[in-house]
Amino acid sequence: MSADPHYQAAEEAHTGPIKNPKQLLLAVFFSFIVPILIIFGLVAYVVSDTKPAGVAEGENMALYGVSKESRDREVAERLKKIGAIEIRDANRPLAAGEAVFKAQCVACHGAPGIPGAPHLNDAAAWGPRIGQGYAVLLEHALKGKGAMPPQGGGDFEDLEIGRAVVYLANSGGSKFPVPDRPAAAVPAEAASGAAPAASAAAPAPAK
Repeated sequence: MSADPHYQAAEEAHTGPIKNPKQLLLAVFFSFIVPILIIFGLVAYVVSDTKPAGVAEGENMALYGVSKESRDREVAERLKKIGAIEIRDANRPLAAGEAVFKAQCVACHGAPGIPGAPHLNDAAAWGPRIGQGYAVLLEHALKGKGAMPPQGGGDFEDLEIGRAVVYLANSGGSKFPVPDRPAAAVPAEAASGAAPAASAAAPAPAK
């Protein structure tokens, strides 16, 4: 007498796919091995240098009109320590305006320079700016104006940046005097010591 097929189907449904110890061992083995292999594959993918890139770095910067130099300068500014202390020798001679211009300003204000910036010896471009006065031009140079970034706080003192401003403006027709450090004040001790000496040298009043 053959077994009832409905009974056999119900029994197989209750027993599940694992029918012997060998199948149980294989199931346990693969349940551990497969996740480990997946993890190793993900780690290898993350640390490898062959990841696909959507857009190359140069193409991405060109797409937004950003040059590599400006990007690097912006990153350097962001990484700069806040409240950094600069120690400078106050007794060193001031750099000449021409030297500061060649070191820091020539890329934009020299020849050919960049469009919109007043260039060296360009009287037509400097004329309206000279009319603003030296103090305004110095403030624009130190704090930045328009596309020009601030020039203060770099390798040169503010006074040396001012000398470069005068050098540029004078090449365009101005007659600004070259700024210099103020003369050292006479020490108070010397001033106080000179008074007694002067009074001692004065003749005594007649009796």
